[in-house]
Amino acid sequence: MIETLSGQPLNVVICGAGKTGHLATVLFKQLPDVKVTLLGSHPRLPEAYQQHGKRLHALLPDGETLTATPDCVTCDPAEACRDADVVIITVPANFRADLLARIVPHLPNDKPVYVGAIPGFCGFDWLAERELAARPNVVIWGMKDVAHIAFDLLPGQSIKMGGEKATLYVATHRRETAASQQALMALLQRLYAAPVVLLPDYLEITLTPGNPIMHSAVIYGLIGPYGQWHARPISQPLCWWNDCPELGAYYLERMDEENQRLCAALETRLGVRLDSVLPLKQEIIDAYGDQIADAHTMLSVLRTNQAYHGIGLPLRKHDAGGYVFDTQHRVFQEDIAYGLSLLVTIAENLAVSVPYIEEVYRWCSDYMGTSTQDRPDYFPPHWLTDEMN
Repeated sequence: MIETLSGQPLNVVICGAGKTGHLATVLFKQLPDVKVTLLGSHPRLPEAYQQHGKRLHALLPDGETLTATPDCVTCDPAEACRDADVVIITVPANFRADLLARIVPHLPNDKPVYVGAIPGFCGFDWLAERELAARPNVVIWGMKDVAHIAFDLLPGQSIKMGGEKATLYVATHRRETAASQQALMALLQRLYAAPVVLLPDYLEITLTPGNPIMHSAVIYGLIGPYGQWHARPISQPLCWWNDCPELGAYYLERMDEENQRLCAALETRLGVRLDSVLPLKQEIIDAYGDQIADAHTMLSVLRTNQAYHGIGLPLRKHDAGGYVFDTQHRVFQEDIAYGLSLLVTIAENLAVSVPYIEEVYRWCSDYMGTSTQDRPDYFPPHWLTDEMN
């Protein structure tokens, strides 16, 4: 029997002490009967937390500050997971397999445990299926996107919150039952103030146009072969969206159109409905509403979205002066190496042409110094055949 834990203490474990993890920790601790554990990987995290009075702070957009004392801040997966009800994975996709390998042995066996990723893109359901195959009590889920924008992290101390989503969308792995889905929804609605909507198929998360095409298009528009900063350092720090070039917005729209073609092909081949995967411009408008001052074009949507304001590019200083992209940042190691490569892999399996996505993926991979043949190893080898059976 699936338990909803309504009215009972809820043990939430947040795996990943980055921006999203810190903000979720503070927000969840404002709720009654919710215990929160923050599991990080850096050995200095618990020390930093203790040195600052065992309190985390979140600065809200209106200037208010929320303060929280998590029930546990640790680097030990056994300590973190032994009583878990809900596990939220916020680490980048390139770290998820290692994280799951660390936490799975310590998850409870005697009750349902709801293990999900935020955001749930890059094929998290396929990875989790592989890593949790022997754990039928685990409910696999993912959220379409982060619930809030978070930035300016001071680990173990504070985080700033930007814009928030008006509605949150989640999906579960196909192995989950209607009862487990219902229980999951009750738990998530307990944690989040925004309405939570269950999507009918996890592919709606995998194909939602987001970071993989958004970040890669801006990178390509800035420093790709036709960009103004091609083969030379950027003169000063720039922001992702305030400074998005017209060329970046152009490629983003072309890549988004190709993503829509992938959705149409999947709907035909698998007989699924991917209604929630809207064109990116509409996705952003629906998510942020009146936080966008000018919704006329893709470029104006990106540049005038208050929720996106001031988010800097991941740059490092260049030896000869100026700045270059930090290719070790998650926008490369996650969004391109896992997210964009997964779209290319899906397109190949469907025999759908995606020339703009492939062009950007090839160039960004070369810039990172990686091979385009290196794809996520958890992509199901007989995916289309299995899905159609």
